[in-house]
Amino acid sequence: MPQYTPPLRDMQFVLHEMLQVSEVFKAMPRHAEVDVDTINAVLEEAGKFAAGVVAPLNPVGDREGCKLDKDTHEVRTPTGFKAAYEQFVAGGWGALSCDPEHGGQGLPIVLNQCLYEMLNSASQAWTMYPGLSHGAYECLHAHGTEEQKALYLPKLTSGEWSGTMCLTEPHCGTDLGLLRTKAEPQPDGSYRLTGQKIFISAGEHDLAGNIVHLVLARLPDAPPGSKGISLFVVPKFLPQADGGLGERNGIFCSGLEHKMGIHGNATAQMVLEGAHGTLVGEPNQGLQAMFVMMNAARLGVGMQSLGLTEVAYQNAVAYAKDRLQMRSLSGPKAPDKPADPIIVHPDVRRMLLTARAYAEGGRALAMYSALLLDQAHASEDEEERQEAAELLALLTPIVKAFLTDNGWIATSECLGVFGGHGYIAEWGMEQFVRDARINMIYEGTNTIQALDLLGRKVLGDNGARMKRFGAKVRELIEDEGVNEPMQEFVNPLADLGDKVVKLTTELGFKAFQNRDEVGAAAVDYLRVCGHLVFAYLFTLQARIALKKQDDAFYRAKLATIRFYFAKLLPETAMLIRRARSGAQPLMAMDEALF
Repeated sequence: MPQYTPPLRDMQFVLHEMLQVSEVFKAMPRHAEVDVDTINAVLEEAGKFAAGVVAPLNPVGDREGCKLDKDTHEVRTPTGFKAAYEQFVAGGWGALSCDPEHGGQGLPIVLNQCLYEMLNSASQAWTMYPGLSHGAYECLHAHGTEEQKALYLPKLTSGEWSGTMCLTEPHCGTDLGLLRTKAEPQPDGSYRLTGQKIFISAGEHDLAGNIVHLVLARLPDAPPGSKGISLFVVPKFLPQADGGLGERNGIFCSGLEHKMGIHGNATAQMVLEGAHGTLVGEPNQGLQAMFVMMNAARLGVGMQSLGLTEVAYQNAVAYAKDRLQMRSLSGPKAPDKPADPIIVHPDVRRMLLTARAYAEGGRALAMYSALLLDQAHASEDEEERQEAAELLALLTPIVKAFLTDNGWIATSECLGVFGGHGYIAEWGMEQFVRDARINMIYEGTNTIQALDLLGRKVLGDNGARMKRFGAKVRELIEDEGVNEPMQEFVNPLADLGDKVVKLTTELGFKAFQNRDEVGAAAVDYLRVCGHLVFAYLFTLQARIALKKQDDAFYRAKLATIRFYFAKLLPETAMLIRRARSGAQPLMAMDEALF
């Protein structure tokens, strides 16, 4: 069975040394008392819960999956899932960053993200249950009525109730403008919803007493397309005024998907038969309201792949140090043994360091983005809030797509370290690979994220957001431009920054003439931007590590960063060339020839 050790030292490095979060929090009244000791204490206890309680359930969930009783429409989760969830609720983990007004602890979001990285390393399938609840909480917190907030937020905060988002339908996939679920107004101001939803993660389960579904549907007079979508809160059981549970609502699980991975999470087909719901936000503005939950989910999916990258790396390293195969090409490294451990072989090192670099770079990006979210919500400075929100909007598709692409690469490489044993279930590596693949697809495929980045976030505002990030890159380059030891990091960062500016300008001109140019270049463009962000964050880390090389942690950090710049960043040359090749090679072939 795979083992997991929470990477507390690297988390502390990113939080306290790179981001200096406690200093940032001092400017936020609601977080001003959150100091280094508080952060470290929470991280340590979160790590114990993830490694000790949740991680042992991961292979169990994969083997058993979820079971649907078609007569009662109830779903039984794998052995141990419910008990672990009860411990999660009892420990107050679901309330970590929620508003104290609704029973939350009010701690920073960046700390909550650290918790979820560790939980995802322990078991992505289990973690999806409370993770989706947090998104439902955020959506209702932002757009719910006072009555909805009073009714639902305390229970979602505590974890007594869980949440989902019910978006897509069998015929529409990502194109939500095609959805058909109907919402009929009732005399009492409520609505009756009828329709079908699919691919609803955690749509039905036995962990929480109630499930609060956020459902997209159309009003009778709604305009066509995405401009005619409204959002409704549709609970499994109708809540009573005192917070108790009333009658069963008309929303049921009609089937569970049989999936390639995340077997421990119930991916449900949901049927609404006159289900009682109440409107969230304004009529026909549901997609905008749901974006609060969707953006939180996109950051959360990035955390899922970060968690898988870390746990796959840890197990691959342990195996590589123990497994004996062949002799080193440069001479025996373990002459007292019949063969050398495979960690001495260069390509095994490449696989391990690829995963390590993507884990450490992903952690830095995830925490950087979470801190921006804290600033956007809690800063007293309007200008700082606005800048943080703009940078976060730019980075969100990168967090989702770049980290999940990297998670797929890293888990695949780590499986390769095991050779033939990587395909054997007992080692756990093949589960990491299977689980990682879904993350590139749901919450908007990575192609959708790429179109969002290039089409909306960059070209859509004439590069204003990208210029904000570029200013930070330039500031770092100027600060370290005459620092000789930093040149090995600063020079490639500056070079890539210049190339991104030129590529962006070129694609903007092409897109003006033919919008297919955006679709042809977007995926490669996002990956180039992901590397630019990683290069920036790794350069910040190198500046710290260079000064502390007498410590093994910092020597390892520098070795990882140097590997990244030498072996992974050069991918951008190929990506830029491919992005520049345009739409013609993709669109030239007649459809009949496919």
